[in-house]
Amino acid sequence: MTSISRRNLLRAGVVGLAGSAFLEAPAFSSAGVRPLLTHGVQSGDATAGSAVVWSRADRPARLWVQVSRRPDLRGGRLLRGPVVTPDTDFTGKVRLRNLPADSKIYYRVRAESLDRPGLYGSSVDGSLSTAPLLTKDVRFVWTGDVVGQGWGIDPAYGGLSLFESMRRRRPDFLLHSGDTVYADGPLAEAVTLPDGRIYRNLVTEEKAKVAETLKEYRGQYAYNLLDDAYKRFTAEVAQINQWDDHEVHNNWFPGQILDDVRYTEKSVDVLAARAHQAYHEWTPIPSASGPVYRKISHGPLLDIFILDMRTFKDPNDGNTYADPKRGMLGQEQRDWLIRGLRESTATWKIIANDLPLGLVVPDGAAAQEGVAQGDNGAPKGRELEFAQVLQDAHRHHVSGIVLLTADVHYTAAQHYDPARAAIQDFTPFWEFVSGPAHAGAFGPNALDGTFGPKTEFVHAPPVANTSPADGYQHFGEVEIDGHSGDLTVYLRDRDGVSLWSTKLTAPRRR
Repeated sequence: MTSISRRNLLRAGVVGLAGSAFLEAPAFSSAGVRPLLTHGVQSGDATAGSAVVWSRADRPARLWVQVSRRPDLRGGRLLRGPVVTPDTDFTGKVRLRNLPADSKIYYRVRAESLDRPGLYGSSVDGSLSTAPLLTKDVRFVWTGDVVGQGWGIDPAYGGLSLFESMRRRRPDFLLHSGDTVYADGPLAEAVTLPDGRIYRNLVTEEKAKVAETLKEYRGQYAYNLLDDAYKRFTAEVAQINQWDDHEVHNNWFPGQILDDVRYTEKSVDVLAARAHQAYHEWTPIPSASGPVYRKISHGPLLDIFILDMRTFKDPNDGNTYADPKRGMLGQEQRDWLIRGLRESTATWKIIANDLPLGLVVPDGAAAQEGVAQGDNGAPKGRELEFAQVLQDAHRHHVSGIVLLTADVHYTAAQHYDPARAAIQDFTPFWEFVSGPAHAGAFGPNALDGTFGPKTEFVHAPPVANTSPADGYQHFGEVEIDGHSGDLTVYLRDRDGVSLWSTKLTAPRRR
C-alpha cells in the first residue's frame, strides 16, 4: 500500500479542500447513481504487516479503502481497490500491506461510481488487529457451523447472537473452523419447537432450496451477513476461514455422485467448483482461488496451521485400508504440515482441523466421514496420515501441538496420550472442540481409542438437533500469556459464559 499525495487525491476527486477523504458529490447529484455497499465489511488473515479487507457493492464500482491507526482516520493512507463486477458478484478484496505490527487498525471502505468518477456512496467502517512481532498476550476465539439444520435468523431468539458474545470478548481474531454456511440446508419460514413455540426464519430466495447454481451458493454467504450481530462482528474482528463439507454438500468428497433427490446436478465436482468460487468471493481469504490450507504466524508464541480436509479427501468407506497414500490431506498438504511443524519456532502450534481426530463421525451405517475408523486398534485408513504427522513431530522433538476443531455440534476437551493408545511414539496433546455457532446441537460422539483420547469435558444437548433457541451453542477462547507463554482454553456457551477451562504450561523452548 502506498501513500497518495494530496494533489493526486484532489485530482482524483477523493479529497476535498478541507482535506477530508472521499469528497462529497455536488448537490445536484442524484442519490440513485451512488454505488452502495450492501453487506458491510470483513477482514481476514491479519499478520504482523498485512491483512485483507472485503466488501461488496450493489453495482459495478471501484472500491477504495482508507487505513489509519486512528479511529477518526486522520493522517491515514488511501488504497485504490479493484473494480467490482458481476464476474465476482460485485465483491472485492484489498490487500493492506506495510501495516504496523501489534496495532489496532481502522479502515473505511467506499465505492466509487464508474459512470461518474468522483461520486461515492456511503462509507462503512471497520477495524482489525495486526499480529505482534515480539512476545505479548494473545487472545482469539474459534467456532464453526453457522445456520445449519434449518435454523436461520430469527430476531425473536436473538439471531446469530453468539457472534455478539464473541465480539464482547475483544479477540485478536476468529478462527472459523468450517461449515461457514449450510449450502445443503434450506430454510422453512416457520418451525414448531417441541414445546409449541414457533421459530420463524428469515428466508431468502437462495436459502429456500439447496444450493446448486453459483448464484445460490453466493446467496448462502449473503444470508449470514443479513444478521446485525454477525455483520457487526465481521466489521471489528479479523477472520481466519477454513471450509468443510456444508459449504458444498453434507459429507462430500471429490468424485462423488449424489444420491439426493433434492439435486438436479448430481456431480459433486461440479457443485464444489461453484461453491469454491463463492467461498473465495464472499470470505476475506487472500487468494482468489486455489487451496485453502495455509499457515499464519501470530508472533513468537503462535503458529496456526489451517488444514483443508475436504478438497483432497478420499471416498467415505469403512476407513480400514492400509494404503498410506490415501487419506484426507493428500501427499502435498501432508508433507507441508510435517515440514511446517518441524520448522516452526513458535511456542504453540495450533492445528486447525475441520474434522476431529479421535471422534467417530459416521456417514451412514457402514462408512466413515471423519478420521477415526471406529475401533481401538492400530492406525488404519485416514488415521495413517495423522499417525505419520504425530510420529514425525515426536521424532523431531516438536512440542506445543494443540488441535482445534468444530464440526460435531457440541463442545468438548479431549486429551491424547500414548499410554492409552495403540501406538506409543507420539507426544501427548490436546484436542478442543467447540460449536455450533448457530445450528442444531448434537452429540456427544463416540471416541476411537487408536490415539488414546480421554474426554475431560463435554457439553452436549439431551436431544439431537436442539435448536439455537434452547442453547447448546458454543465457542472456544484461547488466551496465551505473553510473560509465561502458558495457554489457557475456555469453552464458552452462547452468552459467553465459561463452562470449563484448562491451562497448558508452555513447553520448554528448543
